[in-house]
Amino acid sequence: MRILRLLAHMELAVGELAQVLGQSQPRVSRHVRILCDAGLAERRKEGSWVFLRAGIGEDRAPPLGAAAARMLAVAERDDAGFAARCAEDRRHLAAIRASREATAQGYFARHAGEWDTLRSLHCPDAPVEAALTQSLEGPGLGSLLDIGTGTGRMAELLAPRASHITALDKNPEMLRIARARLQDLPAEKIELVQGDFTGLPFGDACFDTVLFHQVLHYALEPETVLAEAARVTKPDGRLAIVDFAAHDREELRERHAHARLGFSEEQMLSLLSEAGFDSQPAIALPGSQLTVKIWTARKHSGTRPKEPATAAGKARKR
Repeated sequence: MRILRLLAHMELAVGELAQVLGQSQPRVSRHVRILCDAGLAERRKEGSWVFLRAGIGEDRAPPLGAAAARMLAVAERDDAGFAARCAEDRRHLAAIRASREATAQGYFARHAGEWDTLRSLHCPDAPVEAALTQSLEGPGLGSLLDIGTGTGRMAELLAPRASHITALDKNPEMLRIARARLQDLPAEKIELVQGDFTGLPFGDACFDTVLFHQVLHYALEPETVLAEAARVTKPDGRLAIVDFAAHDREELRERHAHARLGFSEEQMLSLLSEAGFDSQPAIALPGSQLTVKIWTARKHSGTRPKEPATAAGKARKR
């Protein structure tokens, strides 16, 4: 019961649960296994870590899960002893949050020089974020997939307008940074997933909005990546790409692992059309040496999802 009350607040690793509860990791793992087998909790592997999230909630199906969530809330309200235990657990949970934030700050401190060097070449972040928000005006974003979430900044920015956010990144360290940034969002609203953009671990047509923020230039085969994005986007769903216009800064290949030196307008329009998207006018934001562009598009209503050419693209889970 204490584990489920904790998971109602945020996703936690098994080791973090053991730390909060003051129990051995094998004992906590045994309880976690029972909860997962019963469908009350969900287990997710991320690199060498295993994370747990609640499988129940007052706004989640099936009805039994909603009833169980209400029962636990009532138990904490009416049972003084249980309430005291839960309050103590949440105090320990605050220490977990602080530790995550400290880890994130340390990572930023170690890599700040690299990011500052790159940022000095292009438009500052604030105008780019404002332009992206404006380009996605209209009805809410619905279910949002943030591909290559990195530090989680875009997920944080767009969270107020999304019904649910899935933040995906290949790098476990970056996911830990994003988790620290997004930990104050309701647990049922955010899901962090480790995965590769060439083979997204999701079913077809399950997202209303898909975002690539400074990610596509890392793709050796952007056509494969965009085909995957189209596959998981609902008909008439929206796609937004924030990336560099074509440039000649060859040193970015070695210093920052860029596979592509930006995209020309012709290249991007061709890529989007081939993937099954109708493009909208792009926004250009010039910097000192690099121009940031924002491309938005909608998926054709009648487009059938395209199968990626890579074997990795066929290894899907959901």
